[in-house]
Amino acid sequence: MTRLHLHLLSDSTGETLESLVKAGLAQFDSVDAVKHFWPMVRSEGHLDRVLDEVARVPGLVLYTLVARPVRERLEARCAALGLPVIAVMDPVIEGLERMLGIPARARPGGQHRLDEAYFGRIEAINWTMEHDDGLLPQEWEAADLVLLGVSRSSKTPTSVYLANRGYKVANMPLVPGAALPEAVLGLKRPLIVGLTVSAERLAQVRRARLLGQDMGGFSSSYTDPDRIAEELANGRRLFADRGWPVIDVTRKSIEETAAELINMLSMRES
Repeated sequence: MTRLHLHLLSDSTGETLESLVKAGLAQFDSVDAVKHFWPMVRSEGHLDRVLDEVARVPGLVLYTLVARPVRERLEARCAALGLPVIAVMDPVIEGLERMLGIPARARPGGQHRLDEAYFGRIEAINWTMEHDDGLLPQEWEAADLVLLGVSRSSKTPTSVYLANRGYKVANMPLVPGAALPEAVLGLKRPLIVGLTVSAERLAQVRRARLLGQDMGGFSSSYTDPDRIAEELANGRRLFADRGWPVIDVTRKSIEETAAELINMLSMRES
């Protein structure tokens, strides 16, 4: 069986893209397709975070993005990575423009009916992005889930994936020498979960990050194996001391990590 990674990038919830890919895959036998969903990609900064994960697990990139700067950046980065990229809606929109004689409006998510479930997902995605990377911890009591882990342990992409399924997720990096805010330590409602990864894998991801972008603000210790091992050990010790569950994401896709987190939430509520 052929294994294929598909990265689906959308500036809305990604439902249209998911349906198109599902229909396409139905035409192929013996394909193990691993779909990575990246919804609400509307800025170059968000796109860069997504592309870090795309580079980690290469595959076919399909997108429904309308913002020209974001599209161009995606195309350029995929070309640099040697990855195929397809704008799946472009042929349809171009055909309509030719027949109608008028240009399409660049309106993200314009195809969706605004029903209650849609608004719920959008609210969760917006809330999650507003509380990414340690932002506004005083509001985290409203979260369903809080993810903690050292830098580059897949906190943000996992948070966004879960948000697209309606969960409000906050996340915070564990910074060497910095204590967690009392607002986080005192949380009662959200499920707090630690994400960890092998030192070897983390070093590889961080080195790739440094090579791919301007990361001049980071010290050499960011990729030092001994320092990374110490960071991870301190994180595991914190999780154990607080009694927080831990997921090792070294060999897990974002989807697998998210499924485990959803199962934890279900067991907690039952």
